[in-house]
Amino acid sequence: MFIFDNRISIESRPILDEYLGGFKYRTSGLSFTSLYMWKNINNFSWQIIGDYLCISGISHLELDEKEYFLFPPLTKTGSYEKESLRKTILEAKSIFEKKGEKFSIRLVPSHMLEILEMAFPGQWEFINDRPNHDYLYMAEDLIELKGRKYSSKRNHLNYFKQNFEYEYTHLTSDMADEILEFISEFNVKKDIPDYEMELLQMEEDAIKDVLPDLEKAGYYTGAITIDGKLQAFIIGGQSGGDTAIVHVEKANTQYRGLYQAINNEFCKHLPSNIKYINREEDMDIPGLRTSKQSYRPYKMIEKYIAIFKQDL
Repeated sequence: MFIFDNRISIESRPILDEYLGGFKYRTSGLSFTSLYMWKNINNFSWQIIGDYLCISGISHLELDEKEYFLFPPLTKTGSYEKESLRKTILEAKSIFEKKGEKFSIRLVPSHMLEILEMAFPGQWEFINDRPNHDYLYMAEDLIELKGRKYSSKRNHLNYFKQNFEYEYTHLTSDMADEILEFISEFNVKKDIPDYEMELLQMEEDAIKDVLPDLEKAGYYTGAITIDGKLQAFIIGGQSGGDTAIVHVEKANTQYRGLYQAINNEFCKHLPSNIKYINREEDMDIPGLRTSKQSYRPYKMIEKYIAIFKQDL
């Protein structure tokens, strides 16, 4: 089921980009490349309601049930007006309820809480959504790896460069078969809980969806080959003009330092206007959280769930 009338597609990119770029949302999910990658897995749909563009989807982080939610309504003007936002949210809530779904606004960045509060003073319950907090890094830090805090990363990277001959290149749609073969081999080797494996399989399906359109959808990509075979890759996107997002990062762990190498090379080859790297959330997965924290984030982008108190 889809909540709204329109689907995420290449054809809808111009209008979505107009609204996604209309305000500094700063979150990884509010980028066309993220929405396009997860459009089928998360049942994303959109509709312009009043002065704002509304996007709905399904959350997969709850173990018991999959719940539909609304992203924060998007503005193309750079600002929000109390009465018009109130009207849009109430109409969106009505659409949810007519389809038999509970209403909540999720993935709300902390700097937007006051905007929602402005429209409905005292009526929200804001829940800190820690598994969905984004990790933001300075691009310069991930390129230069300076100082003691990055000594371990430098050691792994230097080991890789000294012991393996490799080639870095951009990932293209023509490499789809090679990418899918790599992912299949990568996932088979994983010894992880069933829940994490389910997320990995959803990610594999999402990657399959975007491979034919890497160029059209505007993805940033990078790949490392060793002896002519793909051994690591990144698929990323852009947010807010100065931020690159890492949506997917995979590397063959048999090569020490390969994860450090693909991350470092990807950052080096980004456009010069990119100042920040958003490596998305950790989904409350311990290993992923440890990995993201090890790169010493510049900032955590906090996100919240907003639910009307009367609906609790």
